[in-house]
Amino acid sequence: MRVRVTEKDALIVVDMQNDFMPGGALPVPEGDSIVPRLNEYIELFEGRALPVFFTRDWHPENHISFKGHGGIWPPHCVQNTEGAMFHKDMRMPLDNKFIISKGTSPDFDAYSGFQGTVLDSLLRERGVTRVFVGGVATDYCVKNTVLGALNLGYSVILLLDGIKGVDVKPGDSERAIELMLDRGAVGIEITDIT
Repeated sequence: MRVRVTEKDALIVVDMQNDFMPGGALPVPEGDSIVPRLNEYIELFEGRALPVFFTRDWHPENHISFKGHGGIWPPHCVQNTEGAMFHKDMRMPLDNKFIISKGTSPDFDAYSGFQGTVLDSLLRERGVTRVFVGGVATDYCVKNTVLGALNLGYSVILLLDGIKGVDVKPGDSERAIELMLDRGAVGIEITDIT
């Protein structure tokens, strides 16, 4: 497959935060291994002056997703903590960079970068019609961000070499990829970009 990046495209990097990396509060196995590949995608978009969006969990201490507050996850990505910071090796462009915080309200959970955020508005404001999506976790926030984008009418390119899943149940990540492709996302690797 050959894909050409155009002025109507944007990159969405999902939740590359310390708590989702090995050693973090809610680690994605080998989550840090995709940092170099995601940096290549970021450099590609940055070099063409195209927008790069970084989603992040940005939870209050009493967030509904946490065990002890009705949720299923250990506390993670609490606002202004080291665990909520982006991985130290992530390339962060100076221009056309947008940080999208989600899950900021104690009583509202959000796996998708579109839920309760300004992501859709910012994309439309810039005339974006297609998004390239990578990050963690394939089976949660990547999946929901991709499905959210598709539901909103965007074309979606899933970066197969720039995602990692948590696989709470074995095979969750593969099932998530199949679902995203079935719904209309197109899966590529960096060598497919011309």
